[in-house]
Amino acid sequence: MKFLTAIDRYILKATLLPMIAVFIIAASLLVLDKMLRLFDFVAVEGGPVGVVFKMLANLLPEYASLAIPLGLMLGILLAFRKLATSSELDVLRAVGLGYNRLLRVPYMLTILLAIVNLLIVGYLQPLSRYYYEQMQFQLRSGALGASIKVGEFNTLKDRMALRVERSEDGGTKLIGVFARIANAKGQVLSISAREGRFLATADSRDTIILRLVDGTLIQDTGKASPRVLSFTVHDLPIDLPKIEEFRQRGQKEREYVLPELLKIGWNKELPHDKRLQSLSNLNYRLVEVVMMLLLPLLAVALAVPPKRSTSSLGVFVSIVLVVAYHKVNEYGADVASLGMIHPFIALWGPFFLFAALIVWMYYRVAFVPGGQAIGALESVYAKVIRYLKRFSPQQRRLEAVKARHAA
Repeated sequence: MKFLTAIDRYILKATLLPMIAVFIIAASLLVLDKMLRLFDFVAVEGGPVGVVFKMLANLLPEYASLAIPLGLMLGILLAFRKLATSSELDVLRAVGLGYNRLLRVPYMLTILLAIVNLLIVGYLQPLSRYYYEQMQFQLRSGALGASIKVGEFNTLKDRMALRVERSEDGGTKLIGVFARIANAKGQVLSISAREGRFLATADSRDTIILRLVDGTLIQDTGKASPRVLSFTVHDLPIDLPKIEEFRQRGQKEREYVLPELLKIGWNKELPHDKRLQSLSNLNYRLVEVVMMLLLPLLAVALAVPPKRSTSSLGVFVSIVLVVAYHKVNEYGADVASLGMIHPFIALWGPFFLFAALIVWMYYRVAFVPGGQAIGALESVYAKVIRYLKRFSPQQRRLEAVKARHAA
């Protein structure tokens, strides 16, 4: 930190606090929204609750790839907005510190976070997304230990129905067990027991033992009277359904890491469609990371409000621009993967246009005296705010007081 001046440390502190806050808030909102849907999904599939948090952990890299650029931009924007509204920015510029010099620390943070984001979207996100879909598959197939639903009839191996009144000890102890089993000859075996436990078998992974305690066994053999037996302990073998294996990683382009995408995209022996999909996904990831290098310029251009104004319109515009550009990239990647346009044009074309807009906005603020990046929008925004204030209760009371004094 010795190579940083007092001004640099001040800007670093002013940038880090809002950046971390925005990152946490954005990631939390995305996680909470997904958490509710995952809880519903796991409850319907009858899986263990703990798998929800494992699935959310595998989604964090995907959310981080969007939250990191957004947090970086808003952190820099709010830091420079604070400098501008408190007139500190005017003092710094008066002593010879221009915008380019003040952006030294923000660009250090940007380069560091861009490298982190490249590692996330290039390597961590593809793997975590594959493991997320693997857990979804295992949950649907029962490989994650689908639970017995209490109070409902659960069908096992088509010919067996099992019902449990309640469970204790984390589901290991079943109370009030009823089982009905039918064989291929039409014979039906009904069993009721006070309690039961599932036990693993040492010689087979395809069969488990349901040990029942204090119950009655009724066997319907098709004769006039069924056989009725009482037991103290009865072991009921249950055949587990065969679990299908999940597919290998790589059947979707977003599951490839960057070197794999590059290798596939330049392999002329592979089908043209697969090469296009790989190249579009590769360019999509790269252009999202490279755009982060322009976010400090965009943040500064939208952070400085007009003189004698505390307008926060720039914050709103910055969020809209970043999210809109992200959606344009997603659309460009989809169009390029279908072969409708070359991946370079579909993804780097919007990048260069957006980059030109950002550079122009920054130039207006940094090098044009009194220049504003969104001056026209600020003017319209100010007029709308003044118009709306006329209908506020405070304004009406003020006008009423003025009218009484005038009378």
